[in-house]
Amino acid sequence: MSLTTELTKLEPKRLPLIPNYPPFRQWKKTTVEEMLGEKPINIYLHIPFCTQRCAFCYYKTVDLKERPEVEGYVATLCKEIEMVAKRFHLSHRQVASIYFGGGTPSLLKEHHFERLVECLHQNFRIENPQFTVEAEPLTVSESKMNTLIKLKVNRLSMGVQSFCDDIIKLSGRGHDEKQAFRAIKIAQQAGDWSINIDLLSGLAGETEETWTRSVECALSTGVESITVYKMEAFSNTEFYKSGVREKTLELPSDEQELKFMQYAMKQFEKVNYLPWSFFTFTKNGHYINQYTKNIFQATDLYGFGASAYGVLGDTLLQNTSDLEKYTATVEAGEIPLARGYRLNSLEQMMREVLLEMKLLCLDLGDFQKRHGFKLESLCAPTLRQLELEGFISVSEKEIKLTSTGILYGDYVGQTLVDCLKKMC
Repeated sequence: MSLTTELTKLEPKRLPLIPNYPPFRQWKKTTVEEMLGEKPINIYLHIPFCTQRCAFCYYKTVDLKERPEVEGYVATLCKEIEMVAKRFHLSHRQVASIYFGGGTPSLLKEHHFERLVECLHQNFRIENPQFTVEAEPLTVSESKMNTLIKLKVNRLSMGVQSFCDDIIKLSGRGHDEKQAFRAIKIAQQAGDWSINIDLLSGLAGETEETWTRSVECALSTGVESITVYKMEAFSNTEFYKSGVREKTLELPSDEQELKFMQYAMKQFEKVNYLPWSFFTFTKNGHYINQYTKNIFQATDLYGFGASAYGVLGDTLLQNTSDLEKYTATVEAGEIPLARGYRLNSLEQMMREVLLEMKLLCLDLGDFQKRHGFKLESLCAPTLRQLELEGFISVSEKEIKLTSTGILYGDYVGQTLVDCLKKMC
């Protein structure tokens, strides 16, 4: 039967009028709170102050020596928290995790932490979330760690980066190896909480010998987890200026850095530090970073502070990074958002694939329930190629990174995203 013949059999009608879809009769009784979301929310507070700017740092930070205005910033943070909780109707939402990042949050004094935590409790439903604070070795003290424990902080992430003094110095850090060990010991003795150490692979001057020492030192501390990030010389860093543009500083090649990471993974495996993301390894597979897990699984996040970003449903939000503008906007009673982005359905799929692969695997059934598509069908040729080349394994239930895939996690995620762009 031809298309023309089929069209002649249509019987167009002007009624009934369709005022909405789905019809109102299919709607259910609800409340504003329910419609705005009962699912948990994650909270991030950005503390931009540092004692110095590290040579590898690309984040928005403020030198405390030049801008000693922490007290005022904390007051502004509290005001933003109060405004946002009321304006966006978030106060009823259960808090899944809290993360103080920076910058150097551990620069705050005890009364700053107390004020911020009290403010969060006054404006959100907080029962027993994972609560992480980032720390730098020189800012760790017994009294401060005891205060954090009292405030129910249950995870500390220590930015050590290297245990070799020469590498630390080249990186523009203020501490040395002894001070790093001392800070970790103070934190461990403060109470029963999870401690993470950050290392950076590929720092200026790094050799096989220095990297081996850093990995051995990190493992010797017995901390609950070790995170290894690949150092990347972004254009706004001192490493880019000296190592990439002017060639006055030698940075390890990509091939050297890959060997560093392969060595670290072998050593971690020997003592049962297992990967739960492609950059974090935890004792016996426990002590995961709940905040990171949640945001990689598309749970709502609100970021407070200058340059902080968040995600509410399909909308990405970021505050202004200009400290003066941030302060003035909040003090004027306005939300300090500078930019945002609303994801369409395809972008939501792509974002989910990219972020969930960071957690080593993607549940295919959950993906289909959320998006109505079978990823294994949409990207069948790409998945076969990635599997043949040893980056992933594919079963009926999930896509999982192999040990090789862990080294190239973002490459795997981006390859699948590129496939979705072509298919949809």
